[in-house]
Amino acid sequence: MTGSPLSSGGAVRGRVTVRRGFSRRSPRPFGRSSVTPWIYLAPALVVLGGLLVYPVYQLGLISFLEYTQAQVSGGEPATFQGFGNYAELFGDREFWRVLLATVLFAAACVVSTLAVGCALAVLLTRVRAVPRLALMLAGLGAWATPAVTGSTVWLLLFDPDFGPVNRMLGIGDHSWTYGRYSAFLLVLLEVVWCSFPFVMVTVYAGIRAVPAEVLEAAALDGASQWRVWRSVLAPMLRPILVVVTIQSVIWDFKVFTQIYVMTNGGGIAGQNMVLNVYAYQKAFASSQYSLGSAIGVVMLLILLAVTLVYLRLLRRQGEEL
Repeated sequence: MTGSPLSSGGAVRGRVTVRRGFSRRSPRPFGRSSVTPWIYLAPALVVLGGLLVYPVYQLGLISFLEYTQAQVSGGEPATFQGFGNYAELFGDREFWRVLLATVLFAAACVVSTLAVGCALAVLLTRVRAVPRLALMLAGLGAWATPAVTGSTVWLLLFDPDFGPVNRMLGIGDHSWTYGRYSAFLLVLLEVVWCSFPFVMVTVYAGIRAVPAEVLEAAALDGASQWRVWRSVLAPMLRPILVVVTIQSVIWDFKVFTQIYVMTNGGGIAGQNMVLNVYAYQKAFASSQYSLGSAIGVVMLLILLAVTLVYLRLLRRQGEEL
């Protein structure tokens, strides 16, 4: 009689002990699983830290110093200027002129690139296999062309003496790079030419993922191609359009090679200057490295602000990113 209660109690205590032991051990697998992804990401984070964080830190540090050719050569020590470089920059009327030109030029490039890329993506879904393959190969060839090479080819095409474009249009020896707006237009065409393939391929992949029944239903309702894009495809492809828009804003806002090559460093009297070229001129042509760094910091903050505002507006509309 006495043995059974004890044995049953021991069994109960044994079960309790086992349960307590299991509850104490349960957090360990969770802790390991939460650390495991960071272990796999550690090499990439180290590389990104060396390639991104440290240069940004150095850029910000130099923007607060007096750093000219004298400091680079070691003739004079670098002195802390605080926000003096930024005050000088914001007090320069040329900076505001270049900033406005950069914003307008980047906006025109982004809108044009998205329009051409999305239109050609829809076209790829309407043509047969052979024309589709030819169009995609041509687009990828333009995308893979280095910026310097592409800019040089476009200059040859629009050359006032030997370019075939002037002969086809019958405008004689018109110089496209002499006027401010014609030069910006020429650079815009080259930027769109080398940027639209990314938008075209990305949006085309998104369209192919849309169920065919949705498009068939829209066609049966008598919707036009524009109505199908505006009311069906664009809302379903909004996450993809967000990615390509942000990428285009970043790329087009910091255009350098096309402007520098096609306008010979910013055009006549700097009429085609953009912020990246302006920073280059300040840092390397004038040896004012601190001012060039300040311009780089301002560009970084502008791009971060535009991206965050855009994402926040989309979140307010209920979009999942």
